[in-house]
Amino acid sequence: MERQKSFEAIERRARRNRLAGNAVIYFFLTVWAVLVLFPFYWMLLTSVKSYGAYNSEYIPAFYTLSPTLENYFSAFHAVPLGRYFLNTVIFTAITTLAMLIVVILAAFAFARLEFRGKNLVFTLFLSLMMIPNELVVITNFVTITKWGMRNTFSGLILPSITSVFYIYLLKENFEQIPDELYRAAKVDGTSDFKYLWKVMLPICQPTIVTITILKIIECWNSYVWPRLITDDSAYYLVSGGIQEIRESGFGRENIPAMMAAVVVVSAPLIVLFLVFRNKVMAGVSRGGLKG
Repeated sequence: MERQKSFEAIERRARRNRLAGNAVIYFFLTVWAVLVLFPFYWMLLTSVKSYGAYNSEYIPAFYTLSPTLENYFSAFHAVPLGRYFLNTVIFTAITTLAMLIVVILAAFAFARLEFRGKNLVFTLFLSLMMIPNELVVITNFVTITKWGMRNTFSGLILPSITSVFYIYLLKENFEQIPDELYRAAKVDGTSDFKYLWKVMLPICQPTIVTITILKIIECWNSYVWPRLITDDSAYYLVSGGIQEIRESGFGRENIPAMMAAVVVVSAPLIVLFLVFRNKVMAGVSRGGLKG
C-alpha cells in the first residue's frame, strides 16, 4: 500500500513537472509569436488609419476606432500598382514553371541516369553555389544587355529559371526512391520520362510543392535584378512599384498609403504559405531524410 502511494506521488510530481515545463515552453513561444507577428499587425493597422489620424498621433496608438480603406485607393492611384501586380504574376508564373521543368529534368538525370563523368559534373555543378551572387548579377547583366533583352520579360525571366540548390534537393529526394522500382519499370518497357511522370513526381510531391512555393516567394520578392535590368515602368514589378511610391515622395509623406501598398503586395504570399504550410513542412522534413 505504501509502495503504491509512493508511485502515485512520483507520478503526480512528474505530471506537475511536465505541466510546468510545457507552461514555460508555451510562454516563450507566445512571446516569440507576438514579436514576430507584431510588425504585420502594425503594418495592417497603419494601413487602415486615415492620413489625418495618423499624423495627429503624438504617441502611436495600438488600435483605431475609425478604420478606412482610403489608403488602398490612394496607393493604387499614386502609381499603376495594378499593372505592376500583373507584371509580377506573369513573371512569377513563367519563371516558376520554367524552373520546375529545368530542375526536375536535371535532378532526374543526376539521380537515375548513368553517363560518363556524372559525379564530376555534379561536383562542378555544386561548386557554382560558392560563387558570390554579385558576380552572377554582373555577368547576367552584361549578357542580357548584349542580347538586347533589357526591358523585356525574357530578360527578367531567363537568369532565374534554374537553381543549383533546388536541383540538389530534388536529386536527394529522387535517390531515396528504391532502385528496384526503376529496374522493374525498365523491365516492363517503361520509358524514363513516363517513370519520372508516373512514379517519381507523385512520390516526391511534397518536395516539389516546397520548391514551387519557395520559388514563387523568391520571384515575388525579387528586387535587385528587376530594378537593374528594367528602367521602363511598363516592366516594373511590385517591388519596384513600392520603391517608386517611396521615391516619388508620396510614400514618405503618406505613410498609411505606403503601408497599404505593402499589405497588398504581402497578402498573396501570406495566403499562399497558410494554404500550403503542411506541404512545405512535409517537403522540408523529407529533404532532411536519407535512405
